[in-house]
Amino acid sequence: MASHAERGMSAPPEVVFNTATDPDRAAAWLPEPLRRTGTQQVEIVDAEEMRARWSCRTEGWAADIDVEPADAGGARVRLDLSGTDHGMADEILASLAREVADNLTAG
Repeated sequence: MASHAERGMSAPPEVVFNTATDPDRAAAWLPEPLRRTGTQQVEIVDAEEMRARWSCRTEGWAADIDVEPADAGGARVRLDLSGTDHGMADEILASLAREVADNLTAG
């Protein structure tokens, strides 16, 4: 069983993807149930297509994101979750959007 969410972000797709895949920022946007295992791994599935996957084999969950260019220089992010609380997809993307905004403000 899987859950999906999509969200637009007001940042270039490269910024969204780099923020999402930065291991130092993952703790800020991944929700507690996905962070607490401490065994999650990020895999860049396709850097050019801006696709990545977080997974934890011991807990049996996976989160896949695809980042695409959108109108006006923004980005469209799709999240697919499997093996975990499926109500978290929208929450995860909202947290990622906040982290992207903080990244733009700081840099």
